[in-house]
Amino acid sequence: MLRSRLLPLLLLPVLVLLMAFREAPLVDPQPIAVPSKVDARQVEKVIKQALIKREWMINSDEPGKLTATYARRGFSATIAIGYDRKQIQIKYVDSTDLKYEVKNGQRYIHKNYNSWIQNLMTDISGNLTLAGL
Repeated sequence: MLRSRLLPLLLLPVLVLLMAFREAPLVDPQPIAVPSKVDARQVEKVIKQALIKREWMINSDEPGKLTATYARRGFSATIAIGYDRKQIQIKYVDSTDLKYEVKNGQRYIHKNYNSWIQNLMTDISGNLTLAGL
């Protein structure tokens, strides 16, 4: 009987630690270099194709800047993508239910956010390479 009462108390610290591992530092990625043979229209097209492939919704579309949101099961992340003929820069804008917080000047967010951004960058980089051939 005592054992069954102690088990939840012993598991509590483990659960708290596991929840902490769901957060990761949020660092905006380095800019993606655009190959010299790719023009501005192609850059915009490549970005939009990658966003659509990864199921991001484009919220605004201005020359040199897009904003897009990835939303699933009650959570969302919004990013801004600035671009020109030389580079593409992805920056975090906002999120809901992704545990975003700032601790001691460092931004943290749910670890999946970084994977989503990395996947998007991989798709953009690959498509830029193909467009420059």
